[in-house]
Amino acid sequence: MLFNSWFFLIVFMPICLAVYYAAIRTQRLQSALRWLALCSLVFYGWWDYRYLVLLGVSILFNYFIGNQLVRCREGDKLPRRKHLLLIGILCNLLALGYYKYTVFFVTTIESFYGLGLKIPEIILPIGISFFTFTQIAYLVDAYQGKAEEYSLLNYVLFVTFFPHLIAGPILHYREMMPQFENPEIMVVDWQNIGVGTVVFILGLFKKVCIADNLSEAAVAVFGAAATGARLGSWEAWIGALSYTFQIYFDFSGYSEMAIGLALLFNIRLPVNFFSPYRAVSIVDFWRRWHMTLSRYLRDYLYVPLGGNRHGLSRRYINLMVTMLLGGFWHGANWTFIVWGLLHGFYLVVNHAWQYFCQVASISFFGRGHIGKIASQGITFLAVVVAWVFFRSDDISTALRMLQAMGNVHTAGSVSAASLFPVTHLSVGKTLGFLTIAASLAFFVPNVLEITGKYKPALNIPQQYSCPSWYAFFAWKPSLVWACCLAIMAASSVIFLGRASEFLYFQF
Repeated sequence: MLFNSWFFLIVFMPICLAVYYAAIRTQRLQSALRWLALCSLVFYGWWDYRYLVLLGVSILFNYFIGNQLVRCREGDKLPRRKHLLLIGILCNLLALGYYKYTVFFVTTIESFYGLGLKIPEIILPIGISFFTFTQIAYLVDAYQGKAEEYSLLNYVLFVTFFPHLIAGPILHYREMMPQFENPEIMVVDWQNIGVGTVVFILGLFKKVCIADNLSEAAVAVFGAAATGARLGSWEAWIGALSYTFQIYFDFSGYSEMAIGLALLFNIRLPVNFFSPYRAVSIVDFWRRWHMTLSRYLRDYLYVPLGGNRHGLSRRYINLMVTMLLGGFWHGANWTFIVWGLLHGFYLVVNHAWQYFCQVASISFFGRGHIGKIASQGITFLAVVVAWVFFRSDDISTALRMLQAMGNVHTAGSVSAASLFPVTHLSVGKTLGFLTIAASLAFFVPNVLEITGKYKPALNIPQQYSCPSWYAFFAWKPSLVWACCLAIMAASSVIFLGRASEFLYFQF
């Protein structure tokens, strides 16, 4: 089921909210939570009810292992706890590996050795990466004594809560479990309903009015490159930039829709995006992009590998390994591996440069207005190059794209009509959407800055100072904002007829 579908908006969500608030009015917390868990399971099963069995087995298995880890804290039971943790992690990774990576490994072996292996047909269960990572984190925390024993109902809701289940954010039990147990959610909070609706509409607008319109150019250009067509520089750049802004508005739009939906139930999800294309370095980019994944990779991979505790060389190796595995997490393709390695390399260069500046007592980028613009430009260019690999079907397609982007003297042999086959789509229209997307990404406050006064999400960054004129965009109940939201909602409704999946559903 899609957030941007008619059925979700006019059937599923109204019924879900109506019954939930009916339970709230009778002060039946457990009934409200049971209903919410049931709705979440229906939401997941709508895609393919058969995979509810996989989700259910995963939940029951991890709930049992987690409880055993919590109960084994007392006495001399450390060996047993280690064995339980190892079993739990291995079983989760085996399930994830089977569904997500079997075809990749068999195809790779077959391409190298030609053994005549049959390529299996395995359908990737939607959201498996997210609910698997969420539960592995819970097991690790239970082993380390940071998690408590919770009821099965609350655990089911923690894993399956439908706003986050399909494409994140990756939740931490300490953020969610206390909320499900808090009687304060048993109120009709009109402020939460209002702010949640605003955040949802803004996220929906980003998805269906911006991301989906940019997808047409991205599909056309990358599709042409995949067939071996000779692209001109401007054509390749249009395709690369279209995808760069498509994935941002698609994924950030989903994350904000999730935050808005959760707030309707008086639940706050963690922030997942905070204007990442304004980043002044790759380090800063990963503090703003897919923030819950960055946190997960840091806490459960980078730090256990040794982090920065064993010298510079070990630190750089740990960064490369972390980003390599982070890339592989996104998908079973060499392009994702290269994407991860590129970002690992970027981070190594970034940290090495910071170390050099510190030792040499110099400051080059990031200080002053010109330095900040230069830093943002270099960071954004590096991100765009990496996205080319991320979007391409194979390495050769990515290399053709990059070669065309770097060859500024060629106009190419592919006409605009053949590159943009979608009816009524023109280069001018694509450039118009790119201009709108870039303006919003670089110069307009993000959704959480607009609604920040009402704290719609957890962990909203405070370290970034906002220009004083951002206050002009701050949301407040007013006729002007009501008209703006009505226009955005109406525009979104117009495009709902061509509802498309979110890009991160495939991961």
